[in-house]
Amino acid sequence: MLGTLVVGLGRAGSGLHLPVLRGLGHGGGRSLGRPPITVHDPRHRPAEAPDLAVAHSLAHAAAITDPERTVVHLCTGPSARLRPLTELVDLGFRRFLVEKPLAADEVELREVLRLRERAGLDVVPVAQWRCSELTNRVLAVLRGGRLGALKSVEFSQRKPRFARTLAGDDHPSAFDVEMPHSLAVALHVAGAAEVVGAGCADMLLGDAVFPSMGRAWVRLRHADGVFTDIRTDLTAPVRERRITVELEGGTLIGHYPISGADEYAQLSVRTRGGKVDSVFRDDSLSAFVSRAYRHFTGEEPFTDEPAIGAAVVSVIAEAKRQAGLRAPVEVGR
Repeated sequence: MLGTLVVGLGRAGSGLHLPVLRGLGHGGGRSLGRPPITVHDPRHRPAEAPDLAVAHSLAHAAAITDPERTVVHLCTGPSARLRPLTELVDLGFRRFLVEKPLAADEVELREVLRLRERAGLDVVPVAQWRCSELTNRVLAVLRGGRLGALKSVEFSQRKPRFARTLAGDDHPSAFDVEMPHSLAVALHVAGAAEVVGAGCADMLLGDAVFPSMGRAWVRLRHADGVFTDIRTDLTAPVRERRITVELEGGTLIGHYPISGADEYAQLSVRTRGGKVDSVFRDDSLSAFVSRAYRHFTGEEPFTDEPAIGAAVVSVIAEAKRQAGLRAPVEVGR
């Protein structure tokens, strides 16, 4: 069994990855040959637990694990990813599950891909909605063909995110928070795309202004005239993660679970003959992490990663340019 190292114990590391890993049996079976989950974060020390091994540095993590047999969950913020990735590679780690987005911008993406090529890394960006039961059911309808060709896709992602933005978590804009989830699905469902429009707005909290952290939208054009529209609002008073798929013969309206508090999704299939509604369990992150480990062991490899993850970064970068946000400049090597 592959070992596990979680780097970064913020919301993603401690609130999402650790519970999923424990649910999948990692760290809790030393008598069965399952090593503890090794964790490292210089800013957050986890509570003592029998299934955790706390590393005081990345070098310490390499000393108490077998880097060649360990999957690194890189859960640092998108703006603080390249440095720990480089250090981990120098320490011998080669398998990486990287929180979305894969890189903060195209400059850093090129560095990540160069490092991957030079060191022979196996890098999988986190994109749990591609393993979502809701996504699978939408794809099944599309591939079945009974409702005709795809016409358009629309995502609406809304939630209040004032407290986490106020605390600061290295997300540079509203494009980087929820949108990578839906972009990965859009590219998976409708194929490669170009950005034809984008915009964003600030978050206002009392007298404070958080530039470009309030709302964001992007319009994509795929092959055959299919369009995807994605809108995210981090100032909304309600939570929603909705996908609407227009087909020649009907409409699919799906709702992804809004949080881990209730892991059920809903899908409504609407045609001229009526509608069929369904509710079902959809723990997409557990499904994705389980699939990622099968990928790392060679049982069920992803054949389109990190290509889709890289495409997500490029689409977001172009959306930011069209929205008028400053793009980073690559320094000559």
